[in-house]
Amino acid sequence: MLMYLYLCGFMFFSGLIVFSSKRKHLLLMLLSLEFVVLSLYLSLFIYLEHLDCEYFFSMIYLTMSVCEGSLGLSVLVSMIRSCGNDYILSFSSLW
Repeated sequence: MLMYLYLCGFMFFSGLIVFSSKRKHLLLMLLSLEFVVLSLYLSLFIYLEHLDCEYFFSMIYLTMSVCEGSLGLSVLVSMIRSCGNDYILSFSSLW
């Protein structure tokens, strides 16, 4: 049990490190954000399994994370169609 929690913590912090180090590239930021969401889901699932609770909240969390991922992908597609690339610093209208 403790090993799984260490694994979830390692996954979470490695996702945050990649998110902060690849802040110029939007696609890599979205991928690392999804990795953080998956690590949080894994830790939530382990926590609910340990307490012998229902898994209904984990389904709600997965639904919200899928909505977040699809919104991020739609923003990425619209930015690529309008500007031609997904580098954050090349968009003068965002800053």
